[in-house]
Amino acid sequence: MNLSYFIAKRISGVKVDSFSGTIYKIAVASIGIGLAVMIISFQILQGFQETIQEKIISFGGHMQVTKFTLSQSFEEDPLSKNVEFFKDYEDYKFIEHIQEYAHKAGLLKANNEVLGIVLKGIAPSYDTSRFDRNIVEGRFLHPNDSTASNEILISKNIASKLNLHLHDNTLMYFIQNPIRVRKLNICGIYETGLEDFDERIVIGDLKLVQKINDWPDSLIGGFEVYVDDFRKINQYEKKLSDLVNYDHYVEKISDKYMEIFDWLALLNRNVVIFLTLTLAVASFNMISILLILIMERTQMIGTLKALGAKNKQIRKIFVYNGMIMIAKGLILGNLIGIGFGLLQSNFQILTLSPENYYMKYVPIYWNIEVIVGLNILIFLVVSLVLMLPTAIISRISPIKSMRFN
Repeated sequence: MNLSYFIAKRISGVKVDSFSGTIYKIAVASIGIGLAVMIISFQILQGFQETIQEKIISFGGHMQVTKFTLSQSFEEDPLSKNVEFFKDYEDYKFIEHIQEYAHKAGLLKANNEVLGIVLKGIAPSYDTSRFDRNIVEGRFLHPNDSTASNEILISKNIASKLNLHLHDNTLMYFIQNPIRVRKLNICGIYETGLEDFDERIVIGDLKLVQKINDWPDSLIGGFEVYVDDFRKINQYEKKLSDLVNYDHYVEKISDKYMEIFDWLALLNRNVVIFLTLTLAVASFNMISILLILIMERTQMIGTLKALGAKNKQIRKIFVYNGMIMIAKGLILGNLIGIGFGLLQSNFQILTLSPENYYMKYVPIYWNIEVIVGLNILIFLVVSLVLMLPTAIISRISPIKSMRFN
């Protein structure tokens, strides 16, 4: 039997109403609260990042392929969809899905109000599952290959400005020579909370844009490309650039909306700083608590030394004792952190203002690897720190310690 571990277990089971018991509870609580705060912080920050990222990607894919041009217009120069990488994209393992689109600027008129918008035309290949979470009323439009649909999907922001409701009809003016007007029906209303989309984007049929521009069915504005792993987007950008024609331009969604993605990346630095501070506080608490426990057990240390116990054996007693406290603290922290995540995921207890936070409630992102990693990191770091306060044991004299009161 490991004598040091046996004694550590015995002294860790002290009565809760004693001084040692109070110190023990403080140690367990400090570790537990520290871990719980870190788990909750990662859940919320990653949830926030994932929610914003998914909303942007639902509008533009992971990458976009357009005709190379120096124009800064909302509308794209047309390109042919009869290209090899589109027709046979299943042959490329890193490409998950490709869909066609085209933009057309115009004016939306309703109830004596006029608003400048950009119509995004989509094809039947559009993956609606990525966008469904943004719809707050109605449904997504159903484009088909035969005729141009007169259905559109507008944002809640645009609907409020023009006093429009689900199934209302509205006129859209396309400013060109000659000016063209289309009567369109609202089949759905969406909301992302992102001003870049909610203030100007209306989703319609790609065939409508093709007719307005006098394009044949083979011409489109561009492709939205979804890949199997967004974390490898830089690597996949190079692969896709090698597949497209020389006059095509490949742009990552993270470059197109650089300011938003840079802001999201900045949050990762805050997480690292917060994690470092939490670990420092937990380590300091354990050093202080272990020093107190050593001072309280001075007579026991003297007795063990008088009986022939070596400093190394006695130090192990307090290290084991500290590790037991850490383990119990981790269990408490996991219960609090994971419990909060489950409650928030299922009941959305904490709500937010969509105007300020781009979402209606605090998001939770489940990453088991991060939770396990935090547990291992805290256990290893704080356990190593426990070696520092136990060094004082070698300086304790058996004779003086047995007289210690």
